[in-house]
Amino acid sequence: MASTPRRTVVITGGTSGLGYHCAIKIARQKPSYDIILASRTDPNSAAESINKLLGQKNVSFLRLDLSNLVLVRSFVAEFEAGAHPPIEALILNAGSQFPDDVQYTKDGFESTFAINHLGHALLFSLLLPSLSDTARIVVTSSGTHDPAQKSGLPDAHYTTAEDLAHPTPESARNPGRQRYTTSKLANVLWTYALHRRLQQLNADKGRFWTVAAFDPGLMPGTGLLREAGAFTRFIWHRVLPKALPILRFLFSPNTHTPEESGAALSWLATGDDCKGTSGLYYEGKKAINSSNESYVEKKQEDLWSWTVKTIASDPSEQRRFEVVDI
Repeated sequence: MASTPRRTVVITGGTSGLGYHCAIKIARQKPSYDIILASRTDPNSAAESINKLLGQKNVSFLRLDLSNLVLVRSFVAEFEAGAHPPIEALILNAGSQFPDDVQYTKDGFESTFAINHLGHALLFSLLLPSLSDTARIVVTSSGTHDPAQKSGLPDAHYTTAEDLAHPTPESARNPGRQRYTTSKLANVLWTYALHRRLQQLNADKGRFWTVAAFDPGLMPGTGLLREAGAFTRFIWHRVLPKALPILRFLFSPNTHTPEESGAALSWLATGDDCKGTSGLYYEGKKAINSSNESYVEKKQEDLWSWTVKTIASDPSEQRRFEVVDI
């Protein structure tokens, strides 16, 4: 019997919440894989705790700050120096929400859009040479991107990538939670734009790369609202996790613990059942339609072209980041 090839799984935001529980599931099922938890911090020694829990040594932590494009490049350099096996699953999961006034990163981009989309797009582009021939990319979005789901958050609205990255005086007055829902819409737009390019690349190069977007549902108690006020954080961390049955009944059946959604995310990233599927949007383990706006190809292409132009440092990088010159 042939031995299982060594592969790598990279999970952004893997040290807590959804990403942490996804990492446990994959590490348990794939003990021969290198599992990389890529997060800004690891205050609770997540990688060490998973290794101890499973009696294994295949999980490690690498610092990744998605809000700083220079540090994203530093992460990739450190990853490549580690001589890891090819990446079988790249799980672009980390996310932030800034509910109050608009904030900007060191690079001058609006922080929600920068962390939830732009940093991830650069990470993917830089890691292209490290992907296995059967690599799967999973992007954690959110049902809040779809106004039809009536999440209670302001409706997402995509104008242009430039406006999201550098808000005008008028758009800077938009609610912070709308910037979040729109960044989650951007995740789906980018997924569909990437899918088209992967289809062509796979046909030209004989690869089998796939991409999917994922909605984990409402998960009270995660670190998503770490930038919110003290009272909101108290409700989110202390009250709502104890009221899941009520939330499922009154708000949405798509309400889960991080463990439940982490299991669904691990299935989507590494499960045999969905292997080969691409360009789909999943609510948990079920493929569903995303928002009407997410299917507007003009908006997908605006986001894609602006992103590549912004993150590429020279013409050769731009050709590679377009996923044509691989």
